[in-house]
Amino acid sequence: MTEDSRFVLDPATHDLHGDNAKLREAGPLVPVTAEGVPAWAATRHATLLTVLTHPSLSRELRHWSPDARDRMPPGTAIDRIVTDTSLLNAEGEVHRRLRAPLAAAFGARRLERLRPRIEALTANLIDRLAERPPDEPVDLRLEFAYPLPREVISELIGIPAAHQDELHRLTDAVAQVGGSPDDTPDLRKALLDLLDQIIDERRDTPGEDLITDLFALREQDGGRLSEDELFATIELLFIAGHVTTVNLITNAIGALLNVPGQLDLLRSGQCPVSAAVEETLRWDSPIAYFPMRYAVRDIEIDGVHLHAGEPVLACFAAAGRDPDQYGDDAGRFDLTRPPSTHLSFGHGPHFCLGAPLARLEAEVALTALFEAFPQIKAAAPAEELAPLDTLLGNSTRSMPVLLGPRAR
Repeated sequence: MTEDSRFVLDPATHDLHGDNAKLREAGPLVPVTAEGVPAWAATRHATLLTVLTHPSLSRELRHWSPDARDRMPPGTAIDRIVTDTSLLNAEGEVHRRLRAPLAAAFGARRLERLRPRIEALTANLIDRLAERPPDEPVDLRLEFAYPLPREVISELIGIPAAHQDELHRLTDAVAQVGGSPDDTPDLRKALLDLLDQIIDERRDTPGEDLITDLFALREQDGGRLSEDELFATIELLFIAGHVTTVNLITNAIGALLNVPGQLDLLRSGQCPVSAAVEETLRWDSPIAYFPMRYAVRDIEIDGVHLHAGEPVLACFAAAGRDPDQYGDDAGRFDLTRPPSTHLSFGHGPHFCLGAPLARLEAEVALTALFEAFPQIKAAAPAEELAPLDTLLGNSTRSMPVLLGPRAR
């Protein structure tokens, strides 16, 4: 396969799902170029499931062909992900060792204790929205979908109030909300430096949060987490723990406001809010493409031969609209669709730790929003909204709506 014949993934595309339809039509594993990196794209549900669980595919960077790895452009989204030193790219026993301490933080018991706080934060945001003129556009990505998961993960991890303003300024860029500076390597470095400072300061100020739990674990069993692993884990949880949820809530609001009849199904009680969350995850996955898994040895998947060292890109948004998995109407947002197993949180050992928290936040947020504003409607056509301009995230930079009067 020559470089000229590869499908070039455009992070700034205004038609992600149209691009993904072409990828699926091209095959289950398609040669692509992503941010200058040649890779195979897993485009269909069954193929992606195989890729996520195949014993001969690994997330460990050492398995990537050194020549190809050395040609990777620095500072890209792919560069950030594949060089991450947390549990994100660990495998086997190392992955289990790094993941095990976090299970309780995202378990059902802790999340139920967190629910009242999520509901209170959501109510505060609704009150602030209700103060806005009901006939003037409001950007719900900036004013609602973003601040809720940001505040929740800050409290869960244990971010001191004194650092929150600066941390929020930096994470604005990462979440790509209205009026924020563009996400750049320098901003990312400043964010990670600030997180490192916060973690270091928290050594002597324990509380009921994840930073305290991890420090306590390290003291009890110093071999479980090294200092570098502890810092990398907290950084990963903070960033990954809210940015994708911003996209999920934004995309769900957009779908419910723009697809005729769907919000009525929700409000009438015919479909639960959980159906809206799961259908959004399938139909408009918060993650578009996610790097990388590497062939540990020569293998064949769905008739395609992969050489040892070649990288594979997971195409979550493409798999979510695969007609082979979801039928001929896979491209339609439909809350009445029978429950199905989407892959938007991954599968296997690397299944997203924060999935229960993301679902809880989205369900609370959507319930409160549509109960508070019965006349809410979109303030701009969906096709006119600018995309995130990133390979990883799938959403829009804004979600303008007209709220209308608050329910009495």
